[in-house]
Amino acid sequence: MSDPTGKYSIAMPRAIAEAAKARSGPSGRSAYVAAAVARQVERDNLNELISVAEAEHGPVTYEEIQVLRKQIHQARKQQDQGGAHSA
Repeated sequence: MSDPTGKYSIAMPRAIAEAAKARSGPSGRSAYVAAAVARQVERDNLNELISVAEAEHGPVTYEEIQVLRKQIHQARKQQDQGGAHSA
């Protein structure tokens, strides 16, 4: 069951409104805008979580990020190679 909806009036730059209108598809502008706002709320929540974690543990360094990206890349490569051969 979906959440109850409400009707709201918002102001936005015309170019953004026209782009949303052009891209909204059959679900309509309301669904398009609601999805965009939901994504922004998720990003804001994630940024808050990152801030709390960094306050507690310190910031993640560029080098740490690169090491983790390499590990993810290697894991995906192994998964792709193993996925074709596993039953």
